[in-house]
Amino acid sequence: MKDIQGKERNLQDLLANKKYTIPFYQREYQWERKQVEELINDLMDEFDDSFNPEHLNLQDRSCIIEYASYYMGSVILNTQDNAIIDGQQRLTTLTLLLIYLDNLQKEKFSEDEQSEIKSLICSKSYGSYSFNMNVEERTKCLESLYKTGKYTDELTDPSIKNICDRYADIVEIFQAALTENETSEESINDKKILFFIDWLINKVFFIEIKTDNEQDAYKVFVTMNDRGLRLTSSDMLKGYLLSQITDNAKRTSANKIWKDQLTKLNKVGTALEEKDFVGDFIRDWLRAQYADSVKENKKGALPQDFDLIGTGFHKWVKDNALKLGLRSSDDYYLFITENFKEFSNLYIKLNEYVRKYNPDFEYIYYNANRSITSLQYQLEMAAIDINDSDDMKNRKLKLVSCYMDQYIVRRVVNFKSVGYSAIKYAIFTLTRQIRRRNIDEIKVILKNTVQSLKDKDDKVLTLEGIKNFYLNNFFKWHVQHILARFTDYVERGSEVPETSFEKYVDTNRKNRYDIEHITPNDYLANKDKYVDEKEFESQRNMLGDLILLPADKNRSYQDMPFSEKVEKYFGENLLAKTLNHKCYENNPRFLKFKSDNNLDFKGYDDFDKNTIHERQELYYNLAKRIWNPDNFDIF
Repeated sequence: MKDIQGKERNLQDLLANKKYTIPFYQREYQWERKQVEELINDLMDEFDDSFNPEHLNLQDRSCIIEYASYYMGSVILNTQDNAIIDGQQRLTTLTLLLIYLDNLQKEKFSEDEQSEIKSLICSKSYGSYSFNMNVEERTKCLESLYKTGKYTDELTDPSIKNICDRYADIVEIFQAALTENETSEESINDKKILFFIDWLINKVFFIEIKTDNEQDAYKVFVTMNDRGLRLTSSDMLKGYLLSQITDNAKRTSANKIWKDQLTKLNKVGTALEEKDFVGDFIRDWLRAQYADSVKENKKGALPQDFDLIGTGFHKWVKDNALKLGLRSSDDYYLFITENFKEFSNLYIKLNEYVRKYNPDFEYIYYNANRSITSLQYQLEMAAIDINDSDDMKNRKLKLVSCYMDQYIVRRVVNFKSVGYSAIKYAIFTLTRQIRRRNIDEIKVILKNTVQSLKDKDDKVLTLEGIKNFYLNNFFKWHVQHILARFTDYVERGSEVPETSFEKYVDTNRKNRYDIEHITPNDYLANKDKYVDEKEFESQRNMLGDLILLPADKNRSYQDMPFSEKVEKYFGENLLAKTLNHKCYENNPRFLKFKSDNNLDFKGYDDFDKNTIHERQELYYNLAKRIWNPDNFDIF
């Protein structure tokens, strides 16, 4: 192996005016929302530990020099063609974050105030600009995201689709991490964004490892990742728990159960390509059943149970053995053979309901569809008492997941983020309140909580927010989810065969469903109905102007006048059909559903802002039936 160089590089040094290639066999961008959310929340938490709101009053941002640094591991490069051998997932994600931040600062600040980001994203070579992460098949997508913040071409390449999905996640997650600390004592100022940008590019560090050829680069990669047996937190937890069991036979029995459960968990984790599935389970289990405290959202606050479990649960268990009821050898034995076994089996079952729609546990699937997974696991496991019957456990899972569904929609339709950092404090508080209680007590707590839900300004968050809800970039996926729920609810109520919520939200379908604007995208043809173009655009984005259609039809119908569109809609899903007068002829099951639920469905000859608001009111009445707190009583 020839000369190997390792140097500390901040993001500015690593990316500015550099050109990187990625070997063709590892060009797939595979990060999911979970990894993006963890990265952004970690970055924001590290930044907030140093940030002082008083710095916003300073003439410049040089105080950031004294802020703490954040280390992101190593990147391995082959200098022959500047190829990234290890690190492309992180660098691609950071490039997407930089694109978003650059778009954001251009929107909010003058050129003099902005930070220099462009050179980290793209740079000039031979008279033309190209992206520093130089992968030809990504260029068109990145150009569109960089210039407009969106990419509207058909998404056929899985890697490009994933890049677009993760960019949308970044928009939502970053806004939540920046502005949605519900218990924060600090006021939010837009200028904080500029401080974060400067910190990100100057105080986030990598170790850059360079080799002269690809073969040596891979030797370094293998050495760093495959050599030796590194003990994980779960390994260390197992060792500690078993060491406290003094009876050899019981220790052997407990060890076998631990190994058997890990085999089951690892099988699920491998299928999902989740590297730390076991660790995720243990963190969610301990937080659900045992954690009593969480770090306050204010400067200088110390990590508490919730946070310490996240960073080193093996040490937390050892330090809090009495809290977990671990006093004798038998306590440790039962902790593994009963608690660990019971909750790991439950976690596997929950994961099945998350991944595949089960009508008996539909709300678990709905919540996961909106990327509420880890906190959902935590809240559901909190309700379970190990002595509950199987039937009672299932009833509790249905009840708690139904609550979670209603909690999410009330926040969303009032334009409140449901990102992890925005809701973790509220969910943790509720976790403690419902922990191991009986189902009647849990019902009362959940119904009272959802009916008195408030934001940080003490505004009650009700379903009435849907009357003013509209499509925007932050909540686009939630709009799709809500329309899918409406469509499925109407079709199921009307006994439409083969209706399926999943098909309306499945992004991997060859011809996926997209959000369709009922009003044609033609202001000039509709100008007599609106005050000006701004009003036209705002009304056109109202929820009442939206339905779901297959992507190919969505693209082909968008400029058609309504009189032509509405004829096409009659051949689509039932929610779309209801816009056409023919839907009310020879359709007894739908008409019965309409009458039984007192829903004001009607067909239209024309569509303007008045009919948009009529339709919005109809959607509100659908929402009141779908997300009714009285639904808790059926469990």
